[in-house]
Amino acid sequence: MAAGEPGPGGDRPAPEEDPGEDPGEFRAEDAFDAGAVGAWLTDRVFGLGGAGAPPVVRQFAGGASNLTYLLVFPDRELVLRRPPAGARTGTAHDVAREYHLQRRLRPHFAYVPAVVGLCEDESVIGSPFYVMERIDGVVPRAEMPAAIGTAPAGMAGLADRFVGVLAELHAIDVDAAGLADLGRGPGYVERQVGQWTQRFRRVRTENVPDFEEVIGWLAAHRPDDCGRCVIHNDFRLDNLVLDPADPLRVRGVLDWELATVGDPLMDLGSSLAYWVEAGDGPVARRLKRQPTDLPGFPTRAEIVRRYGELTGRDVGGWAFYEAFGLFRVAVIAQQIYRRYLDGGTTNPAFRDFWVWVGAAHGRARAVIDDAG
Repeated sequence: MAAGEPGPGGDRPAPEEDPGEDPGEFRAEDAFDAGAVGAWLTDRVFGLGGAGAPPVVRQFAGGASNLTYLLVFPDRELVLRRPPAGARTGTAHDVAREYHLQRRLRPHFAYVPAVVGLCEDESVIGSPFYVMERIDGVVPRAEMPAAIGTAPAGMAGLADRFVGVLAELHAIDVDAAGLADLGRGPGYVERQVGQWTQRFRRVRTENVPDFEEVIGWLAAHRPDDCGRCVIHNDFRLDNLVLDPADPLRVRGVLDWELATVGDPLMDLGSSLAYWVEAGDGPVARRLKRQPTDLPGFPTRAEIVRRYGELTGRDVGGWAFYEAFGLFRVAVIAQQIYRRYLDGGTTNPAFRDFWVWVGAAHGRARAVIDDAG
């Protein structure tokens, strides 16, 4: 298993393909041999021997990270994750790391999907992949699913569960759980600022801001690590699977490929970079990926205060973490946009991702100006 915190490659602002929504047909560029997967599962996972019947395969839409598919068998449904073509280097697309991390973390955090098998033999479908159980439920998107509703009291309660589940994750004792090797030790904040800066400079195009003033401010105001815990690194409302019969019950947390051991406030800052609130401008609300501007949802500042109450952590120096989270989102969007321009993906949803970069830059500069 690859140890250590993942680098910035492979992140994205688009919704991850997740097992809590209805999948669609294969995209031609992402297709694989369903019969080969069925045979491998029948032999290596189900322990039945023989070729076995191929599953019906559907692809979860959206996303720019590891690709996700639903495998439908007569008696069960599973989810397969594999790297996208042309993006199979580094820990951000390391499905073996993702598999082992979920297997090790699940005993300490019940929201992690149960993994059932890892295939590192690329001759099966042309890439490594792993398979996990599907979590039934609904996932909030830009519009709240009808099964959840939009009553303000419900939205307030859902937001509280959101921050509560993150606090639960950050409360895991990494040493007692035997998870310390998932990180690289002290200096997480410094490493992240440096890595994301390098990444942005490599993929920048002329139609987006250069971010040099933001980068300089982050380097000058960089704090020491405020703690050491398991962090998700992409904890968003649209990575939660909710129980439609009880929307305040979280059935699962998805998308663990970037999880590591690091600074908890960096995790919260990255999370809230996606949190659009009612008072944000029209561009931010048009680009939203989760329905956090609905009546009843708290502001980002209120989420930060609630996190501080739940964890006892000092959140007084929040401006750095907010600005960093926004810079990180900008890099995520820019690297996907650059991949689209370079022909690494044909998904037309990525054509306008440069707009994300400009919007994130504007918010980051506002945070810095307010900080003085």
